[in-house]
Amino acid sequence: MSLLSALNPPQREAAKYLDGPLLVLAGAGSGKTRVITHKIAYLIGECGYKPGSIAAITFTNKAAREMAERAAKLTQGVNTKGLIVTTFHSMGLRMLREDAKFAELKPAFSILDSADAAGIVSEILKTTDKQEIRRAVARISLWKNELKSPATALANAEDDNARAYAKIYDRYDATLRAYQAVDFDDLIRLPAELLDTHAELREKWQNRLRHILVDEYQDTNVAQYRLLQKLTGVRAAFTAVGDDDQAIYGWRGASADNLRQLNEDYPHLHVVKLEQNYRSTIRILKAANSLIANNPKLFEKRLWSDLGVGDAIQVMPTKDDEHEAESVVMRLLSHKFQHRTEWRDYAILYRGNYQARVFEQALRNEKVPYQLSGGQSFFDKSEIKDVIAYLRLIANSDDDPAFIRAVTTPKRGIGAATLEKLGQVAATLHVSLFEAVFSAAAASQIGERQLAPLIEFCQFINRFEERVAREPAGELLNDLLKTIDYEVYLFDQDDQRAAQNKWNNVLEFAAWIAKKGEEDDKDLLQLTQTIALITLLEGREEQEPDAVRLSTLHAAKGLEFGHVFLVGVEENILPHRDAVDEGRLEEERRLMYVGVTRARRSLTLSYCSRRKRARETISCDPSRFIDELGEDVRQPDAPTSADAKASGSDRLAALKAMLG
Repeated sequence: MSLLSALNPPQREAAKYLDGPLLVLAGAGSGKTRVITHKIAYLIGECGYKPGSIAAITFTNKAAREMAERAAKLTQGVNTKGLIVTTFHSMGLRMLREDAKFAELKPAFSILDSADAAGIVSEILKTTDKQEIRRAVARISLWKNELKSPATALANAEDDNARAYAKIYDRYDATLRAYQAVDFDDLIRLPAELLDTHAELREKWQNRLRHILVDEYQDTNVAQYRLLQKLTGVRAAFTAVGDDDQAIYGWRGASADNLRQLNEDYPHLHVVKLEQNYRSTIRILKAANSLIANNPKLFEKRLWSDLGVGDAIQVMPTKDDEHEAESVVMRLLSHKFQHRTEWRDYAILYRGNYQARVFEQALRNEKVPYQLSGGQSFFDKSEIKDVIAYLRLIANSDDDPAFIRAVTTPKRGIGAATLEKLGQVAATLHVSLFEAVFSAAAASQIGERQLAPLIEFCQFINRFEERVAREPAGELLNDLLKTIDYEVYLFDQDDQRAAQNKWNNVLEFAAWIAKKGEEDDKDLLQLTQTIALITLLEGREEQEPDAVRLSTLHAAKGLEFGHVFLVGVEENILPHRDAVDEGRLEEERRLMYVGVTRARRSLTLSYCSRRKRARETISCDPSRFIDELGEDVRQPDAPTSADAKASGSDRLAALKAMLG
């Protein structure tokens, strides 16, 4: 039996097509991951491709992990060692590690996270104004995603404001080079530029990778598209899978134009449309089609389903945000009671994180378990960042942000004045803080008593660095934690309970490093570079917890739920006021479309007539998108507040009686 017999005809066509560039237009719920994994299995199992010559690139670690697992199942009995299933950023990291010298980096370069980047910009701007820092960081990020150097940004600056940002970009770039560090955007920008300027690198990578598959193609930015072009070269052996109706990351530099660009850059582009939806009922798809038909189309497609007509889409007017939260939770409880479903079958989706608070409160009041998407990442916790600072410094002694954090945590009697003097020495000599410690200038300008603990600290780091290649990552890290007395430090800093929580996180991190080191056969140095790209929590829960999911629409993309409550469907929220003012209404409509197509069986929309904003109450209008869903949407008359209160408490009383 052929590997591809489980696919429908368009899916099969997409999996078998190997005659050049292919665009698979995959509507929501149309089985795109299935096409990608079957194509990988087909390339290896039936076309004789070496696993190491295939790369499947996606946007999140979670998607990459799922894809790798599904491909492994399909290719049972075949050795798939070397197959690359990874994110864009991890792919870039892999290339930079291998060819660091072309980028004038040492292989142990550091990867700065967003907090480090913000810290550097804050230093340059001499401000702690978070909004000002965020604006500068976002501007630099967009320039990098468009492959614009500081010089280009300066030359093309349209006004004084842009010129000021371009100068910040220039200093930021110079600082990163001095630290032998890169930020997230560089992981894509640098490989794209290196392949552009070095023919031998281009040939090496093009010969190594014979077929590239890109998932969520509509979310790529200019740099990612350029990287794909340079990796595939004239053969253009790639499969791009995407959906122009789900392009919702324009604000982050993603370019829906990349779909149009493909058409122009590759005149022989073959297009396959996947229109059969395996997720939602006919009514939900009809509404989604009706909504998205209001956007101009690059490629026409209409989703269809044979999963039955399904329930009517409900629209629920409510009087204010608290009433909205109560009504949604009541309706969810009664639905769960009637249909004997699980908590994990339900999702409450909203446009902005700030909307979650009142829903959390309402769920807690009724003792409903819930899970919040996009909470604080494990790696953003201060205790984990402390430990990682040591690891980064052991890997790359030029990493100044890591040096400052490690040398002052735990305190070693090294004060701010000493560090400032050391900073001046380093700046004069054009070396890192670490290197400056051992210089003659430091010996003459910093008192012997102040310099001694610095020298001791650096020698300690050097001793660990010598052990990295020889000793298992887990043992080395445990030894480090013991030597710096980190546990004692935590209990000195915090009350018993908080300190215990932090120490447990550190132990969990150490256990994870040990396990990862063994499984992937990597030393501490290699793991340290990988850490910057992983959110541990993305992979910690093997089983999704049985809980209602609260999530922004952006974070819900790629997920599906039996029953969806889409809340706050109002003008100025969805579509967002700024987006309407800036002419981005089409992207907001796609965001609404993403929300609608998360639902498998039932969809309920809610909006408020009034909403609290800061200290005042403003009146709200239902979103224009509700009318655009077509006539098959059930809209009751707006309730009076007395009705609303009565019906809510009556329903609750009836429910409790039934349960009692």
